[in-house]
Amino acid sequence: MDTHRILLIEDDTEISNMLKTYLTRENFEVICAPDGQQGCDIFDSSAFSLVLLDLMIPKVSGMDVLTHIRQKSVVPAIILSAKDGESDKTLGLGLGADDYITKPFSVAEVLARIKANIRRSTQYGQPAPDASDTPSLLTAGALTMNLSDYTVTKNKKNIELTATEFEILKLLMQHPKKVYTKEQLYSLVWKDAYYGDENAVNVHISRLRGKLEDDKRNPRYILTVWGIGYKFGESL
Repeated sequence: MDTHRILLIEDDTEISNMLKTYLTRENFEVICAPDGQQGCDIFDSSAFSLVLLDLMIPKVSGMDVLTHIRQKSVVPAIILSAKDGESDKTLGLGLGADDYITKPFSVAEVLARIKANIRRSTQYGQPAPDASDTPSLLTAGALTMNLSDYTVTKNKKNIELTATEFEILKLLMQHPKKVYTKEQLYSLVWKDAYYGDENAVNVHISRLRGKLEDDKRNPRYILTVWGIGYKFGESL
């Protein structure tokens, strides 16, 4: 079994040591950074399966670290923060975080979220299994999704998506006539129970629209069905 490497950027020594001890027992390799500058430097010098990131860290803020990471990589990133306001969650997810866990938290919850995000990322990077009755290409207008090599192009130009964004788009494109509630999207993509927090779904949809749409205020691909949820807007 391969050991996944996790970068933990956290200035609270007690939390950092607790998570490192627990995750090491679960067969993860954990590299710790006590501030944002060291976090960026370590990230730039090595490869990681996932990043755990506190927002309130010294030298370089967590938001700036996340921006730095997203300029270079689509590696899964989970925010750990005592900031539990809706605006903080929306900003963190909007900058590219895949998940947001508020403090205090249980280590079991952190472990479950880590495994779910790494699982999506690992599947995202692997060739799709052979299935003669399953199309490897999904197309809609200028948009093409290749399920064999996990690429998305628009007008033949590559669009960089995170694993979570890819899974949302795949689900919608594979079932273009179906309207998904936010609860259904969360359950099917995040593989977790829906706790009524709409931010994760809303912000990921907004990020997808920003990458796919010519005008995200008037989307053609990902449509809102008011009072229900979302659907794909182009027939395949």
